[in-house]
Amino acid sequence: MDNKHNFDKVTAGGLLVALGIIYGDIGTSPLYVFNAIIGKNSIDSHVVFGSLSCIFWTLTLQTTIKYVILTLRADNNGEGGIFSLYALVRRYKRWLTVPAIIGGSTLLADGIITPPISVSSAIEGLRLIKPDISPNMIITIVIIILTFLFLLQALGTQLVGRSFGPLMTLWFSMLAILGVANLVEDWHILAALNPYYAYDLLVNYPGGFWLLGAVFLCTTGAEALYSDLGHCGRGNIRISWIFVKSCLLLNYFGQGAWLITHEGKFLDKSVFYSIMPNWFILPGICIATLAAIIASQALISGSFTLINEAIRLSFWPKVRIKFPTDQRGQIYVPSINWLLWLGCVGVVLYFRESANMEAAYGLAITATMISTTVLLTYWLYTRHVPQLVVWLVFLVYFSIECSFLIANLSKFRHGGFVSLIISGLLLTVMYVWINSNRIKQRLTQFVRVDEYIEPLQMLSIDQSVPKYATHLVFMTNARTENEIEQTIIYSIFQKRPKRADIYWFVHVDTADDPYTMEYTVDIKAPEDLIKITFRLGFRVEQRINLFFRKVVEDMVRNREVDITSRYESLSKQHVIGDFRFVVFERFLSFENELPFNERLIMNAYFFIKEFTPGDDKWFGLDTSSVKLEKVPLVIRPAENVLLTRIYHNPDGSVTRRLINGGNNGKACATPEEEELKKKTAKAI
Repeated sequence: MDNKHNFDKVTAGGLLVALGIIYGDIGTSPLYVFNAIIGKNSIDSHVVFGSLSCIFWTLTLQTTIKYVILTLRADNNGEGGIFSLYALVRRYKRWLTVPAIIGGSTLLADGIITPPISVSSAIEGLRLIKPDISPNMIITIVIIILTFLFLLQALGTQLVGRSFGPLMTLWFSMLAILGVANLVEDWHILAALNPYYAYDLLVNYPGGFWLLGAVFLCTTGAEALYSDLGHCGRGNIRISWIFVKSCLLLNYFGQGAWLITHEGKFLDKSVFYSIMPNWFILPGICIATLAAIIASQALISGSFTLINEAIRLSFWPKVRIKFPTDQRGQIYVPSINWLLWLGCVGVVLYFRESANMEAAYGLAITATMISTTVLLTYWLYTRHVPQLVVWLVFLVYFSIECSFLIANLSKFRHGGFVSLIISGLLLTVMYVWINSNRIKQRLTQFVRVDEYIEPLQMLSIDQSVPKYATHLVFMTNARTENEIEQTIIYSIFQKRPKRADIYWFVHVDTADDPYTMEYTVDIKAPEDLIKITFRLGFRVEQRINLFFRKVVEDMVRNREVDITSRYESLSKQHVIGDFRFVVFERFLSFENELPFNERLIMNAYFFIKEFTPGDDKWFGLDTSSVKLEKVPLVIRPAENVLLTRIYHNPDGSVTRRLINGGNNGKACATPEEEELKKKTAKAI
């Protein structure tokens, strides 16, 4: 109850943090929204009033009601984001994986396009001060800023983040002041609050519906309000949004008032910088650039969190993850950091100007919002909300977001294909990873530990077999307490007999709660066989070496296990026995006859895996005490193998005998032969 109270509690510090890390993307949208709406056409009052009305009702219906009021209720123990929402509902329906990975991949693609468009829009204001500045110079400045920003990620953003709140407060205050300064010239623009103007633009104005693609840019950062729920708390987000929305609307309406006074003219510069007095343009550019950097930082950090959750949910390869500071939830993913940098630089070099980037921006994020709507609707259903309300929410927001998607499709040939290609590549990786894991799970054979207690105990005391380790620890994927992979048994008894004093089996299960850290101990045979199952939340770092040590220390204190070496000379000196971990590394066996789709999936899986660290590094194991053992993954063994054995008889003649599929020429193998085949296949 106290946690719930604290989660909804509003504090001055919490409001400042919320302003600093949540609203960067949506807060910098005034830099480019109206330029995207007007484009290369002359300024038309019909378009200005209609688009302003669309902006107001989009921020109200989409951002305020859907995200701030409804979606923030779907917290996963205080955490938000599309994967947190998926974790709340995944146990109900398997197909919910589809909207989850679509939403996750498009959100990551948005993280590649947002930094370039935000920083470019801010820096292009230099043209008002120095009209002859070359496009290449602007591109160079943008790339330098982005590179510096990505270099900072390895150091963590704890110290930098403390200044984000005051800077964003300054930014939003500036937006409001500039807006009011232009509104006083013509308050009539506030008539655009009437939804009729939006309806008239979309229905009656020629091509008005397609302007929704540009209007949508005003709400592209709405997902961040939900994604950063765990960092700020629901109460702080909801209260700070009142201030942010007010500042945004004042600036949009101020820009609208300026546009009305220039009706019939063509835009040759940024509307945002045009509403500034000349003496303030340079300070305005500096503040806008800082806000754009903060917006980029928020997207980058959000991408790290998203990848971290995707890995825990088996949606993404197990890449290296670092924790640069002690601040909870702050992570750094080197591979994603430089992938994002490469993507951002590529976007800048390809599009060259923010006006061109607007064509690629927004198309991908509409898919994220639709995915969130599907998952949110199902979450409401599981919460026993009246079905009429559930269907109303789904139909309203699915219709709105599909309208935005259709309007954004007009951007496809003008650059929108770039965001879809990026999303498609990310989605392909997720699809391959999910399906390859399902294929591996289907083929993994498990055995009951109880059946091997006596053989393991006998091996443990067999002095004729050299001791492999005092404590031998196997990482296992078996979720059932009384099961382990058959591969482990063959590794112990056949690959190379592995004699140990105590056999440990460790399983790591991913919990739906983000920060769960629990474990159970199942002592199969005292001083011989022990299985430990960790339940770790999808935002908990995999530090199995440390966690396992803590568990063993606790068991020793409770006199549940004796870890003293059993070598007589060492035992007298109370020397602790050595621990050795065994981790299996699978590879695709040549003995496979695969269907075309499974062959593609598994080949792609092992190709991607070549560029990722091994499971030992992922689990945080000490590399000096880890044995990586390669195990062939035989998905569908080839049975139709025709071999002929040649016998040289004493009389000089030759006899040939056909071995058909390993069945010695018979129509089918006997049970004994089938068992022999299995054992031989495992051993060789």
